[in-house]
Amino acid sequence: MFDITKIARFLPTIEKPTYKPPLNKKLLWTGFVLVIYYILSSQLFGHVYGVGEGAGRGFQTFQMLLGSKFGTLMTLGIGPIVTASIFLQLLTGSKIIDWDMTKPENREKFQAAQKILAVIFCIVESVAFVITGAVPPVNNSIPMIAIVVTQLAIGGFIIILLDEIVSKYGIGSGISLIIAAGVTESIFVGLFTPFSIAGGLPSAVNEPVGMFWRLIINLLGGNMFDVLANLLPIISTIVIFLIVIYTQGITVDIPLGFSSLRGFGRRWSLNLFYASVIPVILVSALLANMQMFGSMLAKPMADTPSLRCGILGCFRESPQGVEPYSGLVYYLRAPRNMLFNLITGSVTFKLILRALIYMSAMIIGCTIFSIFWINTSGMDAESIADQITSTGMQIPGYRRDPRIIKNVLSRYITPLTVIGGAAIGFLAAFADFLGAIGSGTGILLTVSIIYNFYEQLKRERIEEAHPAVRKVLGVD
Repeated sequence: MFDITKIARFLPTIEKPTYKPPLNKKLLWTGFVLVIYYILSSQLFGHVYGVGEGAGRGFQTFQMLLGSKFGTLMTLGIGPIVTASIFLQLLTGSKIIDWDMTKPENREKFQAAQKILAVIFCIVESVAFVITGAVPPVNNSIPMIAIVVTQLAIGGFIIILLDEIVSKYGIGSGISLIIAAGVTESIFVGLFTPFSIAGGLPSAVNEPVGMFWRLIINLLGGNMFDVLANLLPIISTIVIFLIVIYTQGITVDIPLGFSSLRGFGRRWSLNLFYASVIPVILVSALLANMQMFGSMLAKPMADTPSLRCGILGCFRESPQGVEPYSGLVYYLRAPRNMLFNLITGSVTFKLILRALIYMSAMIIGCTIFSIFWINTSGMDAESIADQITSTGMQIPGYRRDPRIIKNVLSRYITPLTVIGGAAIGFLAAFADFLGAIGSGTGILLTVSIIYNFYEQLKRERIEEAHPAVRKVLGVD
């Protein structure tokens, strides 16, 4: 029988450590990957040879949510990894590929298939970006196209290896780390950059990129309407931070006890967002890919050259780049200034319909991917029951039988999977409507990732950490 793991062995990989790395080394490797990402995503060190002007125009959302930096070695971002994961989640969830994820050998096959698909998508996306003009080469000669495609594909494979380094030697995952890095950079640039878009010193006519400085200039100039327009995103960003931090603390605690030692036990905490932010990442990546491919497939209209239409909808040129104008891609993109439009009374029926469709897509998509993720990542009731019994623990009042523990856990895990997936989809859409800096979804992901990172740090062997780390975590 065909074994996909044999093919995966031919791909370069990061071997698992033969020992558990101490916390200081985990932090060191995580920081190393972050530094490498920033270096390779900079135009100074990571610029792709042969790329012309206009790279990434109209793909701001794609770049931010997937850690992509067009025109650099990090052009693909985590796109190939996430796209491969979406593809496999749908195949296994619909039973087209019938793998029982409770078995270790099937999980190994899943991981091998995901890596092979990610490598394939590195090549496919690189070719698509170059041919469609998202990353235009300086000339359309075949050798130059091949050179650019090769560099982009290599950059995508580097990200796959960086993700493996963090997963095996660092803390968390490389995907989460890159998302948080990209969104954090977008927030600081969008908030504090003092220079104007056209370059040079800012003024009332030539406004700075940073929203904080635009707010100061408009306050001094008495332009209250513009003050409101700049103040709302800042307030919205703070509100989203507070909401996400609060919801992260909502848990269901299941008491556990040792069968051989009375009086000793612990609690198994199940978070409201049981699948974490993975469903939002997958749905956001899916919608971003739809917009990207929709823009690539769109052709200029003969009667309106500034309008490009295709099977997924129409796009038009704007000061921010190419943006959806109508069709499916339009209704599956968040109306970013919904709150401002409500306050100023400029809400239209089309805008409300767009908001409802986008929110429905986020809620339904996150619910579906939440169920798929739990069943393929070893977080289902059966896998957790096996973990509990293997440690010699049981639920007080019940026999120490994995089947009984599974039934008890199912009462909590199944509802939390569905409700948590729908809740985080709603929260992501709501955050987008507020028009926060860096997008509401981006902030939700970043805050959740940083919070989970903090929780993972607390579970590590803190006594081995550097004194500064212990002080930050409140241990000393």
